[in-house]
Amino acid sequence: MPELPEVEIVKRSLKNRINYKKIKKIIIKNRNLRFKVPQNFENILEGRVVIDILRFSKYIILSLDNSSFCLIHLGMSGTLHLINNKKQKKITNLSFYHSKTLPKKHNHIKIKFSNFMIVYNDPRRFGFFKVFKNKYELNKYFEKKGPEAISSQFNYKYIKNKLENKNKNIKNFLLDQNFVSGIGNIYSNEILFHCKINPLKLAKKINNKNIRNLSKYSKLVLNLAIKYGGSSIRDFKNTKGVSGSFQNEFKVYDREKKNCPRRNCRSKISKIFISNRSTFFCKSCQK
Repeated sequence: MPELPEVEIVKRSLKNRINYKKIKKIIIKNRNLRFKVPQNFENILEGRVVIDILRFSKYIILSLDNSSFCLIHLGMSGTLHLINNKKQKKITNLSFYHSKTLPKKHNHIKIKFSNFMIVYNDPRRFGFFKVFKNKYELNKYFEKKGPEAISSQFNYKYIKNKLENKNKNIKNFLLDQNFVSGIGNIYSNEILFHCKINPLKLAKKINNKNIRNLSKYSKLVLNLAIKYGGSSIRDFKNTKGVSGSFQNEFKVYDREKKNCPRRNCRSKISKIFISNRSTFFCKSCQK
């Protein structure tokens, strides 16, 4: 699943291409996504101008010229592809995961502009589209979500208050979008390694130093991942010829039985499963 850095890259790719462009036509091949696409979806978006592309957590938000918003969530396997009407590039994917080019199957939604279109592809159909009439409706949708991990709101005071006397392990806390928005399985592993915190450690046992580190390294890891263009498990360049390369910076994720990268540590990276998710950590460094 794309996490905050990958979604940020998609947002930036879209901003370069569809900002201030008019949506000419919407074609829906399959409405049965995670949530069914509304029957009036085409009528709401056709003829509207995209005036900005925003992001909150793992959500992409198209801001339209009539003060409404279209929200896109890529789910587990969703990707957006840019298809030019005249000259088609070899690579269509606006990000760095899954197929480089537009697959023949699972192309559920096409958003047509004057000289190109954006195609939403999603084999597992866990992604979805929603439309909000105004900013109030959009904000209400997110009101129960935690602050973004890279925001100033995800700070010592907030974390300490939320973790106090909680029996849930810290890895699951980081994956809980109601606690903090934008962190998924890959980056939770990396953040906890930098913090030297065992992923099984109970939240109520996280000390003040740990709390400060959670705030600090959540921002550091995610911002560094954005700088490197996100993590491309299947390494390839996107439509701009840029590679997502943060996977080369992984300290623990997908490094089972490899040496711990921390200086003076001679241990190997361990792999366990927490809530059915692969979890990588160093038993010596992370207490």
